[in-house]
Amino acid sequence: MAYPLENAVSQWEEGERRVGADPAMDPAVNVVLEALRRRLGSTFEVAELAQLYSGDTDWASDLARQGTAGTDAVFVVDAAFGRYAREAADYGGGRVRPRAEG
Repeated sequence: MAYPLENAVSQWEEGERRVGADPAMDPAVNVVLEALRRRLGSTFEVAELAQLYSGDTDWASDLARQGTAGTDAVFVVDAAFGRYAREAADYGGGRVRPRAEG
């Protein structure tokens, strides 16, 4: 069963809000973001990202902590997923776009 996309997006948005309030976490977000790019590549859909998010993200939390996020690692991970979602093939205008038929 696919991880509910709305739940994932909501958590990612909250992470982005928290990180936005503390720019010192940005370097850690960038570390996780680069790891996401290596894992999913440049062509992906938001649902694929949500599926990755629903699994074991300890690797991302470990990277976030190494990037000086400390106890805020969960927000760093969520923010990185949120930022990467904007690069998805089916994301635009601040929201997930429905797939075109045909």
